[in-house]
Amino acid sequence: MADLEERSGTDFDRRFLELMIAHHQGAVEMAQPLLEEGENPQAIDLAKVIIDDQQTEIRKMEEMLSDL
Repeated sequence: MADLEERSGTDFDRRFLELMIAHHQGAVEMAQPLLEEGENPQAIDLAKVIIDDQQTEIRKMEEMLSDL
């Protein structure tokens, strides 16, 4: 957050998207092992939703980033 406080305009937008992409990638990385090792069907279903949703959002943010 301190990194963002020092920025404005396009520089802020770019850094925000970079940080959010990394954050979403972390969620995917955390959910992936559940698909491989999990036993609870509800938790596995949730992991699938998290992975799909986060990957969709990552693609959108990458598109936005390429437009800056």
